[in-house]
Amino acid sequence: MFFPEGQIRVHLYGQPCSMKNSYDGLYALTRHRLGQDPLSGELFVFINRRATQMKVLYFDRSGFCVWSKRLEAGRFISDWREVRNRQMDWTGLKMLLEGIEPGRRKRRYRHVQNSAENTGLNEAPAVKSQHAKRGSDMSAEYR
Repeated sequence: MFFPEGQIRVHLYGQPCSMKNSYDGLYALTRHRLGQDPLSGELFVFINRRATQMKVLYFDRSGFCVWSKRLEAGRFISDWREVRNRQMDWTGLKMLLEGIEPGRRKRRYRHVQNSAENTGLNEAPAVKSQHAKRGSDMSAEYR
């Protein structure tokens, strides 16, 4: 399954799909539910309810191909309520395969500011003395 990076369109079916569907079932979903032509050569992505399996249907000039992937751990999609039928590019599909949901942005970390900066009070020495006291108690404990 090698496609030029920017030239292929990918359609994600925005509802859980039975993984029992094969060529004909996925063709029917593409034609009737997505309203797309399965013979167009574009990719059509279907994911099961638990979001642990994915099937991709596409036509390659001589017939239909179904590519599938099953995860041993993790999920492709974290919440079905936020998923809709949508079109994405090849990069979006690669991100989805790696567990990165396109369109969903989360910060990897949150920068916590010092409370002294927020309130204008200088509370840092009190915190420092508590840590120093706790450290001396622990060192006495291990002697």
